[in-house]
Formats: sequence, C-alpha cells, structure tokens
Amino acid sequence: MSERVTSLPGVRIHESAYVDAPAEIGEGTAIWHFSHVQPGARIGRGCSLGQNVYVGTDVVVGDNVKIQNNVSIYTGAVIEDDVFLGPSCVLTNVTNPRSQVVRKGLYETTRFRRGATVGANATIVCGVTLGRYCFVAAGSVVTRDVPDYALVVGNPAREQGWMSRHGHRLRLDASGEGTCPESGFRYRQDGDTLRCLDLDEDAPLPDAHRVGARSYDSLKRR
Repeated sequence: MSERVTSLPGVRIHESAYVDAPAEIGEGTAIWHFSHVQPGARIGRGCSLGQNVYVGTDVVVGDNVKIQNNVSIYTGAVIEDDVFLGPSCVLTNVTNPRSQVVRKGLYETTRFRRGATVGANATIVCGVTLGRYCFVAAGSVVTRDVPDYALVVGNPAREQGWMSRHGHRLRLDASGEGTCPESGFRYRQDGDTLRCLDLDEDAPLPDAHRVGARSYDSLKRR
C-alpha cells in the first residue's frame, strides 16, 4: 500500500483527500474534498482539483490547470498548461474495453494542448488530441482530433467555428480575419488553421488581459 501524503510545501491538501507517494505536486496547487492522486502522477503549479477528482498513475498535468468536480483522469492522459476540465466531464484510456480482457499495457494517449477547454459532461474518447485553446461544448462527445481554437459541438462533436483565446466565438470577415470582442486580439484563418496575430500561442497573457470584466452574453451580441 502506498504511503499517504498529508502535506507538501506550498500545496493545499484537504484532510479528506488522498495523495499517494510518490507523486509530484507543484507549489500553489489545491486538492479539495475526497479527491485521490495516485502514485507517479505529476501535477504542476497553481492547479485546482475540485471535489471528487481522481488522477491516475503516471498522469501528467501542467501548470494552472483547473479540474472541476467529479472528473477522473486516467493513465494515458497528458494535460498541458492552462487547460480547463469542466464538471463531470469524462475521459477514457481504452477504445474497446472488455472486463474479460486485460489491456493495462495498451492504454492510449489522450493529449490536451495548452489552453483547451472541455465543457461540463462532455466525453473525450481516448487517443485524440485537443488542440491549443480549442473549446468543447458541454455534453459533446469528442471522437477525433480537434484543431487549435476550434469550437466543437454535439455527438459526435463537429466543428462549428472558432473561439478566441478568451473563449469568445469569432466572426471572420471575407479575408478570414476576426477580432476577439473582449481582448481585441486579432485572429486569421489560413486553410484549416487559425492563429492569433497579436500574441504567440505559447506566450502568457499580459496582466491586463488576465481578469475577465464582461460576461459572455454581453459580448456575444456584438
């Protein structure tokens, strides 16, 4: 049986949570009620694990990742910085599970690139890659790769447009350019890809853009 970790420097672990050694957890991370982190998991700095979150062995979680209540992250998941996993979303790690057939050596890699958002109750079928700053709508079922900045909706999830880095739907003009109504950052579509013209995808947000000031509904009408 693994040793239970009850405290780590700079890490908040609720008394009802179980963290099994050895696990790596970065400074500023909070692990809330009834959550369980398995040995070998690596969780970055400034993360938040809500109530009843499970993180499996050898799972990799980057910095500033928000994992909402009732999410289980199984072995095979790789989650980069700034990812948001909504309440009760579902992740898997075997495409064709059978109780009678042991496939522990065949776990598939599911990759969540930087800044991706997964909405509440969405399901991510294993073996796919969710691109940077993509947005999976609540309740959707993702069965294939999602491009950077793409908005996907439905079962199976299909592309319905583009979302800005701040999480607003972009309206592109005839030249393929659009502006985020909240940040003012400009974006351009080139073929099947979208890129931000004003900020590199790997650059942190400037301080002036790190706190939301207006609701989604007030801006979607623009």
